[in-house]
Amino acid sequence: MLTQIITILILVSIVGCILYGRRLIKTEKVDAVFGNPERAKGGTHWIIVGSSAILLIWLYYSWDIAKGFYPKSANELCQVAKVNESLLGLKYQFPIEEREFKSTSIIKIENKNLKKITAEIQNSPDLNNQQKTILLEYINKTGQLIPLLTNDSLMETDTRIKIKEMTDELRLLSSNFKKKDYPFETEEEKNERQIAISEQGDWGIIKVSAGTGSIENTIEVPLVPATDRGLKFHAAADELTLINDKFFKLRNHNPQFKNSIKKLKEDIKEYRKSLNDTEEVASSFAKDIVKIARRIEFASIYPPNALNDMQNAIIEFDNLQKSEQGGLRLIDILLFPAGTIVSSGTSCSEQGSGRWLPKPSDTLNKFILMSKPSVGYKNIPLLWIDMMDVSKIIGFILPDWIADILPGDYPVHTKDGIVKQNFKGQVLKLVTGDFKLFKIPVPYGHIWDSF
Repeated sequence: MLTQIITILILVSIVGCILYGRRLIKTEKVDAVFGNPERAKGGTHWIIVGSSAILLIWLYYSWDIAKGFYPKSANELCQVAKVNESLLGLKYQFPIEEREFKSTSIIKIENKNLKKITAEIQNSPDLNNQQKTILLEYINKTGQLIPLLTNDSLMETDTRIKIKEMTDELRLLSSNFKKKDYPFETEEEKNERQIAISEQGDWGIIKVSAGTGSIENTIEVPLVPATDRGLKFHAAADELTLINDKFFKLRNHNPQFKNSIKKLKEDIKEYRKSLNDTEEVASSFAKDIVKIARRIEFASIYPPNALNDMQNAIIEFDNLQKSEQGGLRLIDILLFPAGTIVSSGTSCSEQGSGRWLPKPSDTLNKFILMSKPSVGYKNIPLLWIDMMDVSKIIGFILPDWIADILPGDYPVHTKDGIVKQNFKGQVLKLVTGDFKLFKIPVPYGHIWDSF
């Protein structure tokens, strides 16, 4: 609320002062500009314009205006970022934002690597003809692994079924995502989410750790979806993550490919064992060939048309979720200059000017908290004061011997185990500060010791 009021006041001040300045200019005589003593006076309105403009820029680029007028915008953009992050892995494999399939890119790269290592072996002066022949045969067998993965007739039925299952899951997600009540949250789930929302705090809020007296920030952007629109994207992101995990665990490894790569790795292993210490170059080349074979093994290589339906399903959902963002994209463009909210793993964070430019509201809240003697900064109060009972001050100032010089003895307990205070005992409690009165702020730490 305070940020909203300040923003409106700043805008009113800028417009008002500019209008006032323009009216003032019109009323002045043009021929009295030079040497006019009145011209040297005032000009405060232009100072207000400049100072207000700087503060407005700070509020805008620190995203404090976004936080003030749309406090849940960061949380909603966080849920959108979750979807984008979940889609990123799937889209990475398809020519959606890239020019070609990831399979195609990997095949091109590894074919280049095979040609490069072939040339190196053929031109190596440290290899004899027999070693060159053996190594080139291994390269030939490594190159033959790729057609075993790209041949549609060799693709296993189980792999096709799993791809179809993931494609159907994507289409079902698109169908459900269009519905207003998606993700079909129950009343119990809603209550649990509301509790989690109340516990996670607000965007950039500052709190004091209980029992420590130190200031710490909560999570930068609240992660739990706080709105129905945010919940929709959050649920979609969870489903996409599951599909993404299943897809990247899937390998197009048919029996022919498995047998070929197994035999290739065993043959190279045996060959390297048979080499002696003087044949390190041959061993090194053989090791590089195995690395290429393993990269092919762990890559997601499929026949050229095997993933077409899945690609279309991903594009369909991607277009759908972009259209569902609605006003969020406009808010993102207008109120989040030079950045946005991004998702990474289990957290959302500010990416852009809001990341490094502190918000005025957060800065003010932090200084207010630090000014409290019980909080301070890293257990050292900003104002270097502590709330101390007056009795402690009296006990510090008055020497104990005041009670000692009084006549009589200090009280002694009775046979009933009770200590009855006398005048001398009461004076001792006074000069030692062993009583409670009221608290006042006093200098703290070294300042108090010096005082």
